[in-house]
This record gives sequence, C-alpha cells and structure tokens, in this order.
Amino acid sequence: IVRKGKAKKLLTDEHLQAMRDNNVPEWYIDSCYKIKYMFPKAHAAAYMIAALRLGWYKVHKPVEFYCAYFTVRSDDIEVETLLQGQNAVKKRINDIKLMGNAAGVKEKGILDNLLIFNEMMSRGIEILPIDLRKSHSRKFLVEDGKMRLPIGVLPGVGEKAAADIQKAMDEGNFLSIDDLQIESGVSKTVIEKLKAVGALSFLPDTNQMTLF
Repeated sequence: IVRKGKAKKLLTDEHLQAMRDNNVPEWYIDSCYKIKYMFPKAHAAAYMIAALRLGWYKVHKPVEFYCAYFTVRSDDIEVETLLQGQNAVKKRINDIKLMGNAAGVKEKGILDNLLIFNEMMSRGIEILPIDLRKSHSRKFLVEDGKMRLPIGVLPGVGEKAAADIQKAMDEGNFLSIDDLQIESGVSKTVIEKLKAVGALSFLPDTNQMTLF
C-alpha cells in the first residue's frame, strides 16, 4: 500500500486506526507517506545471514573464500602484477591512486581487485602461476593452502579459448606446444600469452629433436 508513494491514495483511516490501536509510533505512520520503499524485515534478515556466512568463510576458510570471490569476479585482474609479488601489488595500487580522477573504469576495476589481493597476501596466502597441468579454465583453485590462477584469467585468453585448452590438456594428445595449439584450436596470440607467463614451460616448442 505504501510503496512508491501510494500511501496518500491507498492508506485509509481504518489502516491508521489499526496501527494506532496496536501502539505503532506516529513517526512510523508518518514515514508511510514519505518512504518510497519500505524494506521488509525478512529481506533485511536474508542480507544479514548472507553477510554472516561470507564473514565466517573469510575468517575460517580464507583461501576458499578468495578463490570463490575471484572466480565470480575474474575481470580486471593483472596477472603479471600478481606474479611479481605483494610489493608489486602495493606499488600498482599506489600508482593507480596517484592517477586520481584520471583513472578510468578499467583502472578502478583493477584497483578494486588489487586491494583484495593485497589483503589476501597480507594474510599469508600465496598465488600460484598458471600451469596448464593444474589450472582450471576459469576457476581459482585451492592448492596446498595457496591459490592457483586459472587459464582464462590471462588477458586476451577468452572463456572459450581457456575451455578448449583445458579440453586438449585433459585428452593429452600432444607432445609439444605446436601440438597443443593444433589440438585446442587456439590462436598463436593465445599461445604466446601463455608462454610469456611460463604456463607452457613444461612443453618443447615442437616435436622435432636436435641431434648433436
């Protein structure tokens, strides 16, 4: 009755009398005419329960919490900065802050994530690099109390490319990086990005052997 300013038309004398008969304060009755949306107690309780659950996991299961968090929020993550360690993360945070209003949407998104990563690192949680033998295509995984980065978090490696790479890894029909590219069907650019962060260090470039 009172939502979206409808109280003036729909709140009747009978409603007002019923509230007063049940000792509803006058300020509450007055608010019916002012508030556009009255937040239900059940909705507030649901938010509170969710907040408590998140808080419990963040305190008692921190690695699982951060892995789940970044699996959902995997955009605007600078892998190169993370792999350089916490000092590099702090420096990047300061650099973006110094940009002030010149920082764009992209930089602000990166900053938000770096602040959480810095918090995580301050709690002693290490970040493991992308490793095609261990990384998931899109999920941040818990590994020996540490966080393993997924394939798809690397800029330029889309969700489909990451899934295709993981499928090729699962099937294992390759002996070299060239084979992997053929089996997965990803572009040369994707392969180069993976090589740049050491994700393909366990594979030779080709199947050819050099004889001495």
